[in-house]
Amino acid sequence: MNFESLLISKPILKALQEEGYTQPTPIQEQAIPLVLEGNDILGCAQTGTGKTAAFAIPIIQLLSKTPVNEKKRLIRCLIVTPTRELAIQIGESFDAYGRHCGLTNTVLLGGVNQNPQVAALRRGVDILIATPGRLLDLQHQGFVSLRDIQIFVLDEADRMLDMGFIHDVKKLLAIIPAKRQSLFFSATMPPSIVKLASNILVHPKKVTVTPVSSTVELTDQSVYFVEKEEKNALLVHLLNSKNIQTALVFTRTKHGADKVVKTLVRQQIKSEAIHGNKSQNARQRALTNFKEQQIRVLVATDIAARGIDISNLDCVINYEIPNIPETYVHRIGRTGRAGAKGVAYSFCDKEEKNYIKDIEKLIGKKIAVSKADF
Repeated sequence: MNFESLLISKPILKALQEEGYTQPTPIQEQAIPLVLEGNDILGCAQTGTGKTAAFAIPIIQLLSKTPVNEKKRLIRCLIVTPTRELAIQIGESFDAYGRHCGLTNTVLLGGVNQNPQVAALRRGVDILIATPGRLLDLQHQGFVSLRDIQIFVLDEADRMLDMGFIHDVKKLLAIIPAKRQSLFFSATMPPSIVKLASNILVHPKKVTVTPVSSTVELTDQSVYFVEKEEKNALLVHLLNSKNIQTALVFTRTKHGADKVVKTLVRQQIKSEAIHGNKSQNARQRALTNFKEQQIRVLVATDIAARGIDISNLDCVINYEIPNIPETYVHRIGRTGRAGAKGVAYSFCDKEEKNYIKDIEKLIGKKIAVSKADF
């Protein structure tokens, strides 16, 4: 199947061609026609499945059908997402796919000066992408009107709950029009998410791709059983011996991420950390440096890394094993994308052995054990 067969308009097809897109991913194939028909969507899909294009492409097409009043653009689409990085990337996607359609979008996020965002709102915006805190703040200040929303997207809903944004989401639902099209995406579907979805969606069509356990099939996984104090030496050894060009290293805490970076920099391995204590500009700069291979290693906490899309990523290293098995799948799903083979190494100390058992139960297979010969 190609994008033409999904009845996508010529300006969007042209943009997709310029971006080098040839064939839709499974979620795009399923979701795009359903969104174009005006359905509410309940999507179970992880980062890396092409989910952003699955909603951005049909939204651009639907909004393009109505002529834009240049003098008074109204916010007709609202996309709410938990992290700043993901909001920025969604904004970039709308810029790319909609470049020939004449629509405008802006991204609202905290951690940076609000004035440029307010200026963009005053100029008029068709599509608003936002993190919940800054959105409600600017709405409260009177800079954002959500009265004209026709399409509402809640992305990464499970992470939204993890980060404590549920009350903000409920506040937004009370403000936006009841008559609207709603698209709801989550990587996992625990009962709390199903309940939230039922409050947002009306007769939704379900779209599900790659259940959580199967996304790991394309990744070579191995675990090293080591003492906690040996992890730094093992990390340096792997980076120097395994021909790894770029690696995304996960820690459980912000403090842990900073400590790992210090260790690597001492060994002349260029690396930076991204986590919630870093300013938005610092996080974005580190991400750009990593994508452009100015640095070899990006050390991240799970919340900071959620939604980060990095193509051609050689390797994911779990410096610390996550205590939630699904988080492991999210992490390693960032390598081995688009049919490429990825590699994931996990460092497991005595206290983390039960976490590995839980992960193996979830993914339905044993992770190969590697000997630490450093």
